[in-house]
Amino acid sequence: MPIAIKMPALSPTMEEGTLAKWLVKVGDSVSSGDIMAEIETDKATMEFEAVDEGVIAHIQVEEGTEGVKVGTIIATLAEDGEDVSDVEPAGDGASPEPQKSESAEPVEALSSSSSAASEEKSSPSTSSGQSEGGTAPKTSGDRIIASPLAKRIAEQKGLDLSAIKGSGPNGRIVKADVEDAKPGAAAPAPAASAPASTPTPAAAPAEAQDFGIPHEVEKLSGMRKTIARRLTESKQQVPHIYLTVDIRLDALLKLRSELNAALESQGVKLSVNDLMIKALGKSLEAVPACNVQFAGDTMLKFSRADVSVAVSIPNGLITPIVTDAGSKAVSKISTEMKDLATRAKDGKLAPEEYQGGTASLSNMGMFGIKQFEAVINPPQGMIMAIGAGDKRPYVVDDSLQIASVMSATGSFDHRAIDGADGAQLMKAFKEMIEAPLGLVA
Repeated sequence: MPIAIKMPALSPTMEEGTLAKWLVKVGDSVSSGDIMAEIETDKATMEFEAVDEGVIAHIQVEEGTEGVKVGTIIATLAEDGEDVSDVEPAGDGASPEPQKSESAEPVEALSSSSSAASEEKSSPSTSSGQSEGGTAPKTSGDRIIASPLAKRIAEQKGLDLSAIKGSGPNGRIVKADVEDAKPGAAAPAPAASAPASTPTPAAAPAEAQDFGIPHEVEKLSGMRKTIARRLTESKQQVPHIYLTVDIRLDALLKLRSELNAALESQGVKLSVNDLMIKALGKSLEAVPACNVQFAGDTMLKFSRADVSVAVSIPNGLITPIVTDAGSKAVSKISTEMKDLATRAKDGKLAPEEYQGGTASLSNMGMFGIKQFEAVINPPQGMIMAIGAGDKRPYVVDDSLQIASVMSATGSFDHRAIDGADGAQLMKAFKEMIEAPLGLVA
């Protein structure tokens, strides 16, 4: 009996994904544990393993197709002993063959398949509009319900499918129907068996205007769509309060230089960002009122500080997590961050490595940005935005001197964190950086 291979849920929150690449083709044998495909979620590219053994009989969703819902049948597996050529695609009815026209986007082909399957499922087994001679039932879009194999045979024999009565479920035309039929009227032109209306690219949103300027249209990736949705929700639903402090960096930079000299033999090189992660973790432990999450009529208060760190990747942004950052050694944080950042850029993070976190840190100092206000990453309660450290006039011991100074801005969810508590966190963070020995204690 054929086995339906469905789009898996590769994370607890995954609702749809992009079938990025098939690693098998029709006719290939697979065993449990074999890698069958690469699937892009909104955060990473993950490998999809086979669970059953058999031979790939049909691939129903082509690689590159976006927006494939979890649970959608993407392929059919023939069990050992079954003839692949006799196996029908799994599902409540055959999905139409994928559109091969370059003008039709993969997501539109998937939409057509889903529509046809649902229409076929809802069609009655007999229709009052069907003539006694028995024309094949059609969907509301006047689509003939026939298996892909039946369509191919009909085309080869010059048969008009609209004149053939289907003997399959819900009047579906199957292989036996077309093999027994005799050529009659000339087969319709190839376009006649296609949907009545050819899919056209979706129109640009009404607010998007090119004003005649030469431009390119680029489809949004799943990750970019998720970023757009979540950050829009954050700014609309989360009341942000922003608190900024200037922090002198000279002591931290001196300590970093000394630590790197001591750790050189171990192959560890600390970045300023590693020390910032540690400082934020310890600050959240010192001010637990900011290590919280708003949850409607309740509030979650966390017993440890897991810091999500913003990492820029080719398709957008991802936030791998340094767990228990306040208690972890800075050398350990450094090693973990290098590994997490590398795998994030390769799309190889596991869901638990980027989902969660009690607060976030975003550092744009390496781009020369002096100060910015980051958008909170829901459902977290705060994010720390780090600007560039540069030489500035600064009052040291009641005299004006030149010092290395950076600006840090905390964005807080005012539903859960009061301004005074946010100020306490910023004060603690500033003190950690300016007296950094506490970071290695």
